[in-house]
Amino acid sequence: MLEFIGPASGLLFTLENIVWINIGVFIGSVFAAIPGLTVILCVILFLPFTYQMTAIPGMMFLLGIYCAGGYGGSVSAILINTPGTPHAAATMLDGHPLSKQGRTKAALKIALYASTFGGVFSALMLLFLGPQVARVAAQLGTAEYFMVCLFGLTIIAGVSGKSMIKGVISACIGLLLSCVGADPMTGYDRLTFGVGRLYLGLDLAVCLIGLFALVEILAKAELKPDALHLDAKKMEDNGVITKDEYKRMVRPVLLSSLIGSLVGIIPGTGASEASWFSYNTAKNMSKHPEEFGHGSVEGIAAAESANNAVTGATLIPLLTLGIPGDGTVAIMLSALMINGLNPGLSLFTTDGDIMYAIMLGLILVNLFMLLQGKFLTRLFAKVVSIPQEILTPIIVIFCFAGAYSVNKNYFDVKVALVFAIVAWVLRKLDMPAVPILLGMVLGNMTETNFRRALLISNGSPAIFFSSIYCIIFLVLIVVAVGAIVRGKLNERKAAQAAGKEP
Repeated sequence: MLEFIGPASGLLFTLENIVWINIGVFIGSVFAAIPGLTVILCVILFLPFTYQMTAIPGMMFLLGIYCAGGYGGSVSAILINTPGTPHAAATMLDGHPLSKQGRTKAALKIALYASTFGGVFSALMLLFLGPQVARVAAQLGTAEYFMVCLFGLTIIAGVSGKSMIKGVISACIGLLLSCVGADPMTGYDRLTFGVGRLYLGLDLAVCLIGLFALVEILAKAELKPDALHLDAKKMEDNGVITKDEYKRMVRPVLLSSLIGSLVGIIPGTGASEASWFSYNTAKNMSKHPEEFGHGSVEGIAAAESANNAVTGATLIPLLTLGIPGDGTVAIMLSALMINGLNPGLSLFTTDGDIMYAIMLGLILVNLFMLLQGKFLTRLFAKVVSIPQEILTPIIVIFCFAGAYSVNKNYFDVKVALVFAIVAWVLRKLDMPAVPILLGMVLGNMTETNFRRALLISNGSPAIFFSSIYCIIFLVLIVVAVGAIVRGKLNERKAAQAAGKEP
């Protein structure tokens, strides 16, 4: 580790990287502050720009968007009682009541400080745990990697929304789409339908522009324009946080940062789960639980530190095993691979200087988020009231420009439009899009390792039970399935019980 710190610092601390970090943080904060515009949408829109960059500035730009998006969602949650991103919903419970008490600036500062601490905490977790996990990953063979992929596919049920069946169907659609193009083992084309451009497969970035970006435009076209107007008087308080409040925030921030990091390591979970879990934990452990829901500083601190602590932790399974922790980091995988950086031990050995530069850069991203948050909060607050009729055409232009720029052809634009229509239909059927993304990311890896393992064993399935790692992942799969099924059953029972109540 120490032998890489010096070279990594030299690669990181350049004017180019500093500029791209700040641009990413600014864009992520602004985007996330606008209700309805998610972080994953922002990353998808700007992903094509990174294809012309080298690995470090490209990842710094995307990580800036990713981390700042965790804080930016709290701005609208506090100001107008509407979370800019889903994981800011827990922040809304106490952030907006505190704002109504005339302490808007104080609420925004608490959210900013807690988010920064959580982000730095998870970045340190990545820095120290990432290489250790990578060493374990280096011992995995094809059979073990198949079990890892199978585990990743299993937890897709956890992000399936209300219906597990619909989530599984969406995942199967993603797996089917991953099969388009040349067979990874034989080279024969499949599911190309005579279209030569499909031989190399579907470009993930292009598909995501349709699945997550253009579909939002189609959805918004069905709604009446609703401009949100911010009362400027809300930002006139002095923003003072008392010493007692700082003391009260220490325990929930520390505990929530740990919870967020642990949740982030588990693939398929995300900031929303970490935020709500930490919020409830902080409430149960608080000496003033009666304040929660009425402007508690502990509630804001717990929710915000947890959702930003997820950011660094989600990169651990991505960089070591190639398993994305959530949908956003799954998109970042393509930014790495375009520069020839494949997940695994090689990232921490042969490309160690680049990898450690990225991990150290994550700390830097959070520090710049703190600086921008302190000086640009008023600006971030104003973007909340930008009318949709202005935002929509800008997003459409970015979508088409991004789809075209990936391979510089109009065929990709058509593919993005097709995926937008498909995503719109799936939304009408209440089928989630994230499982499709995870299925597309994991599909090729799962198939390749499965077929290679069977070739090695001459077709014997016993190879999938031949090592301790296979057994461990098999147990994890069983536990994950059990936990998901139990959770879904409890949700159904709770819904039935609520339906019986008058």
